[in-house]
Amino acid sequence: MSAISAKAATSAVELARKGVTRSRSARDAWEFVIRGLLGGTALISIAITVGIISILLRETIAFIQLPEIELTDFLFGTTWSPLLGAEKHFGIWPLICGTFLVSIVAAMTAIPLGLITAIYMSEYATARKRAILKPIIEILAGVPTVVYGFFALLVITPALQGACNFLFGAPIFSGYNAGAAGIAVGIMILPIVASLSEDAMQSVPRSLREGAYALGSTKFDVSVKVVTPAALSGIMASCFLAITRAIGETMVVALAAGGLAHMTLNPADQVQTMTAYMVQIFLGDAPAFGVENLSSYAVAMVLFLVTLVLSIIGNILLNRYREVYE
Repeated sequence: MSAISAKAATSAVELARKGVTRSRSARDAWEFVIRGLLGGTALISIAITVGIISILLRETIAFIQLPEIELTDFLFGTTWSPLLGAEKHFGIWPLICGTFLVSIVAAMTAIPLGLITAIYMSEYATARKRAILKPIIEILAGVPTVVYGFFALLVITPALQGACNFLFGAPIFSGYNAGAAGIAVGIMILPIVASLSEDAMQSVPRSLREGAYALGSTKFDVSVKVVTPAALSGIMASCFLAITRAIGETMVVALAAGGLAHMTLNPADQVQTMTAYMVQIFLGDAPAFGVENLSSYAVAMVLFLVTLVLSIIGNILLNRYREVYE
């Protein structure tokens, strides 16, 4: 009887072992499938990026190889007039200047307001106020950019003209100008600065605040001299992300900044950005396979390189000022 029981126990152990082996094989197969799906998704993102860069490179090389295009004139020229007149000029710097002028105005609008808002939400507002205020600010990120364009054209520009007329006796700002477009873009990117900076400040350990309070610091001193420097890496990340977003903005500048590509640092003048030029080409009467169409791809490549350089600089600064708390 004991021999029969021992044999039955051995069979049960073998069956259990086979079941475990089968279960482990099924689990390994499922893990392989999941790993393949995740890897495939990552490869799709990489393939899309490579495809975009390949198209830009191909069309940019085709543009540079045209007989009427000189690479030095494109990279260092200060005249951009591809559509008017018999003699066309393709100096990229007026478009770069207009892009950076709008982006600087946007940064000067969004970064101070965003940081002040982040400090208030992180250090001064109660949990109830923060829960109400933060979603309201983030709603601004969901407003269509064309709405910001009309807002800049119909509200901000008349307000700037009225203020200048009151202060200086002349409107100064033209109907299309970089200042109004930059302010509208700044309002649009304000949630990026405010929300991400507030998250960075919230991640600062409570012990730093308590130590500063124990030394007799005021709430303002703690907010400005302790929390803000401790969250500097996250704040810089939000600012660089907002600036790159402003550089790539299209509809606001296409509607409110104007279409005159020239070298200027005056926000009261109208300008043309790189994105606005691309909109003009693809929505205008330019030939589909002409030099004007190819020039838009070259401008897009320059825009891509500008944002890439800014991203690299941002990563270097982030690594330089990153704070790690145990």
